[in-house]
Amino acid sequence: MVRFPSVLPRARSSIAYLLGTGPPSPPSQPVQDPLQSRIKSRSAFTRPLDLRHAPNSADDAHVVIPLTPTSASLVRRATCRRADVPPRRQNETEQDRLQGLMRSDTLVGGAASGDASGEDARAERWARVKVWLAHEGPSKLVFLLWVALQAGMLCLGVMRYDLGPNFTQARAAFGSTYVIARSSAFVLHVDIFFILLPVCRNFVSYLRRSPMNRAIPFEKSIAFHEIVAWSIVFWSIVHTVAHLLNSWWLAATMTSGPGTCFLGALMVNGTTGPFVTGWIMLALLGLMAWFAAEKRRRKHFQRFFYSHHLAVAFFFLWQLHGMFCMIRPDKPPYCAWSQIGVFWMFWSVGGLLYVSERILREVRSRHRTYLSKVVVHPGKTVELQIKKEKTMMRAGQYIMLNCPAVSLWQWHPFTLTSAPEEDHLSIHFRVVGDWTQALAEALGCEFDGRDNVSKEIAGEDAAVPLVTVLPRIMVDGPFGTASEDVLQFEVSLLVGAGIGVTPFASILKHIWYRFNNPEGEAMKLRKVYFFWICRDYASFEWFQSLLAAIEAQDLANHIEIHTYLTGRVPANDVLNIFANDVGNEFDAVTQLRSPTHYGRPNWNRIFASLADQHPATDVGTFFCGPEPLAKTLHKSCIKFTSGEKGKTRFLFSKERF
Repeated sequence: MVRFPSVLPRARSSIAYLLGTGPPSPPSQPVQDPLQSRIKSRSAFTRPLDLRHAPNSADDAHVVIPLTPTSASLVRRATCRRADVPPRRQNETEQDRLQGLMRSDTLVGGAASGDASGEDARAERWARVKVWLAHEGPSKLVFLLWVALQAGMLCLGVMRYDLGPNFTQARAAFGSTYVIARSSAFVLHVDIFFILLPVCRNFVSYLRRSPMNRAIPFEKSIAFHEIVAWSIVFWSIVHTVAHLLNSWWLAATMTSGPGTCFLGALMVNGTTGPFVTGWIMLALLGLMAWFAAEKRRRKHFQRFFYSHHLAVAFFFLWQLHGMFCMIRPDKPPYCAWSQIGVFWMFWSVGGLLYVSERILREVRSRHRTYLSKVVVHPGKTVELQIKKEKTMMRAGQYIMLNCPAVSLWQWHPFTLTSAPEEDHLSIHFRVVGDWTQALAEALGCEFDGRDNVSKEIAGEDAAVPLVTVLPRIMVDGPFGTASEDVLQFEVSLLVGAGIGVTPFASILKHIWYRFNNPEGEAMKLRKVYFFWICRDYASFEWFQSLLAAIEAQDLANHIEIHTYLTGRVPANDVLNIFANDVGNEFDAVTQLRSPTHYGRPNWNRIFASLADQHPATDVGTFFCGPEPLAKTLHKSCIKFTSGEKGKTRFLFSKERF
């Protein structure tokens, strides 16, 4: 419980205002009816925090605000101090429904304590450094090693082309810009060696299962791919600017006067092979980088997908770019294969590995698959159940999906929501883009905006007979993700926002199967805290049956379920929720025993409670959802992790495809 200063009854607002659906209503006389008498039993709703009025008596000095359902939103509306005053009696049924984590009286605070001086201050600072290293160390170390590699390759290039005895004529003709151009090209060749390795999904999945995963953050392989790509963009610009100046110096030696020199430079840039191929390559690189930006990629995935295939032409032109032998060395052989057109030597490792992965994708996608069930869920969400031969999966993995009826070339990643113990693969996807919209139409899904329940439109139990043949679905994978590590911790915190809950559906199913099969392999995991945050209460229906089964059969309380509703509740539904929720054993929104919390989670309190209940424990924190919430959780993990031995540590991982 958290105690807050109370307010006078005249400061109370309407229920709609508490839920964020309208302005505060004026004070009115109480209505004597059964519904209102039931609502009064939940003081969290009938006593909103309003500090404009002071209490008149000691009896009204404090009111207890339970963490359900509106505590998070109420805490944000007023900042109050905790007071040690006995709590008032609340609705007993509601209190009984609170999960163990929400019964904690832990004070909110960071891992570090009070003021320190001298040796204690130094020890505290060193502890915070160790915490930062535990969370950011591997990724920052990889980045620093990459920067060091770039600097080292640049120095080697400068030493070769500025001090080498075989390039004196070129240095005399062009000066330092020649050294800069050739040195940046040398760094680019090293970058091209790494650019394709992070996107080889099978290769990365294999490394994730190796001991190297303890030292190298393979879950950030896509981020590393982006770092390499932006390095290529940067050094390409440096290389281009240096050669532009070289073209000016070359034109100056062939002509006289600024006008003729400018025309000569244009002729060099527009007629010589190295410059023509270079400008085309720069244009292709710019298109790929433009459509790969985060916002554009999410909004127009098709443009990103097709523009990225320009890399094939980019690599081909790169090989041609160095074969013209425009600037020759001082000594023969002037145009030997060991000196020009060496791009293939750097590209071959990553390129051959990537090509083999694409061939493997084509082979695996030809395995027989068929759709066994199609279910339309609220919130324009579709569930597919797929039967596929020769497929082995782990909880939390994802697959690449292709529908030739929609697009022959596009493959999209989808997290599996089925468990390894089930005889099918299942995915849930929201209809938010062109491709998913076309796929939903091909499956015969219709969204009229009125249904708040799921309906099966294809399968053995479908109420409506099929009138069209379901399209063919091709599957590649599954591939590994950071969520596979959930079982490696004694305590795990799973946070899903909206459709980001999908990887945790698979994990919860798998954990439920493992807990109910004591004869199987021993499992390190002992406790799971599952948080699901949605803007629309209809979205909770997606996995309601799964969560209800877990609650009913998880007698040892291995899994705690916490649902949060952050969107506005329609005014029509407010009274219905209260009429069906107050005093009932099951929540009116989710039909679970655990109550729905209205508003955003109070992460400071949650992490403080976890640290209090699980001392000397590594808590794996796994998240799938929007980036702003990921940053909040990451900061909370760092804040509440202690650098001292025997204290709680929170280790953060985020899903990214």
